[in-house]
Amino acid sequence: MKKTLVILSALADPTRLGALKLIWDGEEHCVCELMKVLKRKQPSMSRHMSVLKRAGIVTDRRDAQWVRFKRNPALSEAVVAIIDAALASLAIEKGPRQ
Repeated sequence: MKKTLVILSALADPTRLGALKLIWDGEEHCVCELMKVLKRKQPSMSRHMSVLKRAGIVTDRRDAQWVRFKRNPALSEAVVAIIDAALASLAIEKGPRQ
């Protein structure tokens, strides 16, 4: 139960959901890329990614001065389903493009 609450809390922020939308492709993404796409400054983006990492949703790898994040390959099917549902809700909220 506690793990689920940590994950739901991590998903409760639009910036973190936006980052997951990018990372969910399974590839590594540099924090600089996330900053650019999500229009966030480095300290803010790092804090958001730290929350996702502590929740076990993403893993990171240092590459010289950059940190690269990717989807945690060890996530359970239940956690993946929760995150998939949260990301799907983003598309539903945006509605059809006009």
